[in-house]
Amino acid sequence: MRLSARVDYALRAAAELAAAGAGPTTVGELAKEQDMPPKYLENILLQMRRAGLVRGQRGPEGGYVLARPAAEISLADVIRAVDGPLANVRGERPEHVGYRGPAESLQQVWIALRASERAILEEVTLEHVAKGDLPNRVRELAADPSAWD
Repeated sequence: MRLSARVDYALRAAAELAAAGAGPTTVGELAKEQDMPPKYLENILLQMRRAGLVRGQRGPEGGYVLARPAAEISLADVIRAVDGPLANVRGERPEHVGYRGPAESLQQVWIALRASERAILEEVTLEHVAKGDLPNRVRELAADPSAWD
């Protein structure tokens, strides 16, 4: 799985917002805390706002807040908001890609890969990440030494 810088920044900013609680956090504060370019982050937050994940507040007390509780926003929600579907092949959904001959079973591999990604990314919420309290299954997978190779 390859995560773009856009996805990485979106997830990090969302974790910061989850940790901040109800109070708004400015783009500058988010960018500084996570060492990200503010202009790039602003565009990412706009995408997240359009997806209904964050709300913007104007004024001297303005900034961004999560639009829903952190426990209700999965990592998959954030990824889809800024990068589209979780798994695609040449820009197509795996079920729309067809192969012939010996490569025919690759489609099933891509669909299984997407299902595996979903199983983790839809289970882990921003609250899990912000509190550092990941689901047991995720911790077990990450604790396996072969996962780090």
